[in-house]
Amino acid sequence: MSFRGEDTHTNFTDHLYSNLIRNNLKTFRDDDELPKGGDIAPELLQGIEESRISVIEFSKTYAHSKWCLEELVKIINCKVEREQKVIPIFYHVDPFEVRNQKGIFEEAFALHEENADEEKKDKIRRWKTAMREAGNLAGYHVEDSYESKIIDDIMEEIHGIIPKVLDVNDNNVGMDSHLETLISSLNILLNGVRMVGIYGLSGIDKTTIITALHNKISNRFRSISFLTNVREKSTKDSSIIKLQQLLDDTLGVRGQMTLKNIHEGIKVMKDRLSSKKVLVFLNDIDDLRQLEHLVGKHSWFGHGSRIVITTRKKYLLMAHGVDYLFEVDKLNNVKALQLFCSYAFKQHLPKKCYRDLSIHIVQYADGLPLALKVLGSLLFRKGVKGWKSELKKLEQVPNMEITNVLKISYARLDDTQKMIFLDIPCFLKGNNMEAVTTILDGSEFNAESGINALMDRCFIAISKDKMIEMHDLLTQMGKEIVYNECPNEPLREAGYGDRWMFIEY
Repeated sequence: MSFRGEDTHTNFTDHLYSNLIRNNLKTFRDDDELPKGGDIAPELLQGIEESRISVIEFSKTYAHSKWCLEELVKIINCKVEREQKVIPIFYHVDPFEVRNQKGIFEEAFALHEENADEEKKDKIRRWKTAMREAGNLAGYHVEDSYESKIIDDIMEEIHGIIPKVLDVNDNNVGMDSHLETLISSLNILLNGVRMVGIYGLSGIDKTTIITALHNKISNRFRSISFLTNVREKSTKDSSIIKLQQLLDDTLGVRGQMTLKNIHEGIKVMKDRLSSKKVLVFLNDIDDLRQLEHLVGKHSWFGHGSRIVITTRKKYLLMAHGVDYLFEVDKLNNVKALQLFCSYAFKQHLPKKCYRDLSIHIVQYADGLPLALKVLGSLLFRKGVKGWKSELKKLEQVPNMEITNVLKISYARLDDTQKMIFLDIPCFLKGNNMEAVTTILDGSEFNAESGINALMDRCFIAISKDKMIEMHDLLTQMGKEIVYNECPNEPLREAGYGDRWMFIEY
């Protein structure tokens, strides 16, 4: 920020600076961020060079300061040499007078030119050239308009130039098609409020997808909140914490507001966000109350707002009335091989002597990105003998890193749902849906409710020919759970009325 302190320090400059800091934008101004008492010029010049944006506040006495004019020359040089963005603000001065050094600016330069030697005259010419170039740039004229509105407009422009970018792994095969579909479903150009729900199996890359989506579209929004791991602490207090974070992010009030309870937070949201365009991401929702507390209704948010939600449970999205549902499918064999190889070989194709082993691993992972990444990383730089050993081990014992993620959803099933889940990999996978329902109903299970619960959590799917399908890694996990319940018995016994069925593990 280049400004003349005596003109704007305690009003416009301070308000703009406070907004920048609240939005976590590192900002240099010579009376705060830079050390005092020494040779300040080098630090200021370094601050200008390292900045992506320079804000120049032309005010009535700006041109009287040699220091401001030296800053101005450096800023214009960085604009040319480093493609730095320059935003001029004409604070109660005429932009025409700035461009052409007329009026008060002409008077200021006349004072500089008094008794100037050739060296100083050359410096003054550089000052004038820099001021002329800056004055010709599109900027903001602060005259009779509300300063708060001008600051809002400046902040929106800055957010468009420097959107907050979240870390996303570069090895994301198939991401482009996901983003294309989601961006189309969000329909950002529409003026209404829109909620989009993303669901799928654990480990299917929902978090990676919305992180990449955030980076793709965040530059179109000024007020953004990205709430991670909403499921992890599903308590009354955690809901208040998440709501506090959402309000801090979207209102820029971090540290200025403390919520006493959920109801107070919802009221603040309705009052303050109903006229504000926001972008909100809720990652890993596990309970309908979380949606009710954080993004209860479309009317809570201003026109143009977009809400993106991820969950393992499809029915939560349907119950909340989201506008668009997007299921993340497993990767096809070609994309799965590319993803696996990007971790196992740091390239998209397998090395010649590893080709058959790679295909075998990809078949085992069955299109689940988590498994492909974990196994690719595990096998990186191992020899063929090591690959064969790991593959043999996987066929006998599931990889615990993968299984632990899949078990998170299983642990949240009720007892009846768990029993039905375990019966599917052991007995019922690949069978006709109607036949399975008849068997389960005969065992005094509520078949329809249990099967629907498993489908909603993406544990199972029903094929076009009405057969029950389950991901291979879930099948392996289910059998492993059964085996661990009866480690000394090679057979599992399950009763269906008077019928007994056995499965060999």
